[in-house]
Amino acid sequence: MIALTATLPLTPPASFSVVSPPPGWHQLDLLWQSDDRQIQSGLPHHQLAPAWQMMLLGDGSPTRYLQLLTGNPTQIDLIDMSAIGQTSDQAPPQILQIPGPRVRRQVWLTNGGERTAYATSWWEQSHVDEYLENRSLPIWASLAKLRTELYRDVQGLYYGHSEEISAAFDHPGPFWGRHYLFWHHGQPLTMIYEVFSPKLEKYLGPISL
Repeated sequence: MIALTATLPLTPPASFSVVSPPPGWHQLDLLWQSDDRQIQSGLPHHQLAPAWQMMLLGDGSPTRYLQLLTGNPTQIDLIDMSAIGQTSDQAPPQILQIPGPRVRRQVWLTNGGERTAYATSWWEQSHVDEYLENRSLPIWASLAKLRTELYRDVQGLYYGHSEEISAAFDHPGPFWGRHYLFWHHGQPLTMIYEVFSPKLEKYLGPISL
């Protein structure tokens, strides 16, 4: 089981205070990571199949894609929402483009009762209530309700292991993941780190050709 306790705020995020270090997040232990050229041009198909590249390198909504692929609504299990202050949280360097103090949110994405993805997002603390009013909704659903226009800017693609994610997905891995910035009105709104379950092969086909 995942030894991670949700720390949901009972008061608006503006009143958060960091008393002790918040629980960590599930970052992949890397076997490989992309460079900028590979993000722009894509990978050889023997390394990552076209359908998986569309999922990982495309600019569409993964929560929407997961719903269309599985035929089941994408729901979330919120496992952590922590104030992290001005710290970088051992996150990719683009976190510095999100103004502090920051809030980190972690969820499992599920479709039809099966975990299909893991996601961590980092937000400017003062924006959390505005854009995540309903904490139980996926980010895409929350922003769609607000008719928020966004640009998804993929910054990193990863392949690696995680014991916690392996236990949650009931799969030995390794796993593919990515991180990206959401831009809104020319400013970075949030940074998101996602890892996808290999069990999606039943919908997307083999991960590599």
